[in-house]
Amino acid sequence: MRDLALNVLLIAGLQFVALAVAQDIPPYTEDCRNGTYPPPSTEEPAETFVLNLDISPDARWSPLIKKKAPAMKALVDDIIDLIAPFLKNVTKGIEFVDELFAPLAEGFPEPYKSEVHGVAKASGLPLGQVVLYNVFYEVFTFCTSIVAEDETGKLYHARNLDFGLFLGWDIKNKTWALTERLRPLIVNIDYQVKGKTVAKAVHFAGYLGVLTGVKPDVFTVSMNERFNLDGGYLGILEWILGDHNGKWMGFELRDTLVNAQSFDEAMHTLTTVEFLAPAYIILGGNKTGQGAIITRDRKSTADVKMMKGTDADWFLVQTNYDNWKDPPFFDDRRTPATKCMTRVTRKSVGLPRIFDVLSTKPVMNLLTTYTALMEVKGGHLETYIRHCAQPCWPW
Repeated sequence: MRDLALNVLLIAGLQFVALAVAQDIPPYTEDCRNGTYPPPSTEEPAETFVLNLDISPDARWSPLIKKKAPAMKALVDDIIDLIAPFLKNVTKGIEFVDELFAPLAEGFPEPYKSEVHGVAKASGLPLGQVVLYNVFYEVFTFCTSIVAEDETGKLYHARNLDFGLFLGWDIKNKTWALTERLRPLIVNIDYQVKGKTVAKAVHFAGYLGVLTGVKPDVFTVSMNERFNLDGGYLGILEWILGDHNGKWMGFELRDTLVNAQSFDEAMHTLTTVEFLAPAYIILGGNKTGQGAIITRDRKSTADVKMMKGTDADWFLVQTNYDNWKDPPFFDDRRTPATKCMTRVTRKSVGLPRIFDVLSTKPVMNLLTTYTALMEVKGGHLETYIRHCAQPCWPW
């Protein structure tokens, strides 16, 4: 597993150099956009699926998975194609995935162990491929998350989820293969118990964890990948070798979203639990000043940055780099997002204006799969599938 991870990183690095040299798209930025909400019909809203938590875990996802199985298979095939070059042939690559990843499911906590078996059965995909599909999001997610508070103390939380960097660049069409495959899988999930909504989240159908979600009237959450030498690959390797102390990020975020009863309870859980991967966890609450960026190492919390909820400190922006350091010049989404939020002003902020910020290039880029808009009051969630019109920066 370690050799595979190193090979993936090496190929990624070589692709980065080649793309930087050969790409005919210049680094493209634009002035802060305005009036982008509601988006045009080409930016379609994600459909909503009700997940009944009263149903047996191995059956609760089946209606959605049967509908999305062809799109899931196409995505998994592309992922395996990325692994195959490190092996002798594609057939061996498929066998490798099934042999390596299928046993991991037996160590998953419930209800995820039963759910992943149910997804495999409903989709017709081998168990190892469904596990790979779930593991992939722990280590390859780029994002921009924003929490903001208006003059009345109303809190908003929104994010772009970018996925697919170095994963199949199409030179002719200037697109990322996995990014294109992911868009048909985007769905809003309404978690219900006894017919009552207990949480809402954005999923890629078949991925059981949560990366974006709202607990109505309580808190909102999103997760951004954090690049760190002590990264998700090492955590997954430890899991494979039998150390199950670390929690899968997506599973733990889902558990917290469904079960935590307050912003403070969510904060406590997400700052103290041990994870398999480093990350940034962005929380929004239901009271003034309840906005936080939790910077996580795998085994501990490195930093917590709180929003004060004052006229001088009314929003937080988090991308994929530590907020106390300058972002790299080749991937600076923080600076334009911060500039545009400042122009929005606290007086006029709301989900439409935050959507403008998240629609401004390069905050939106060719990796952007969706934009999610959340308001904690009432548990509002709307998600739009995004396509960045050319000219657009690859990430």
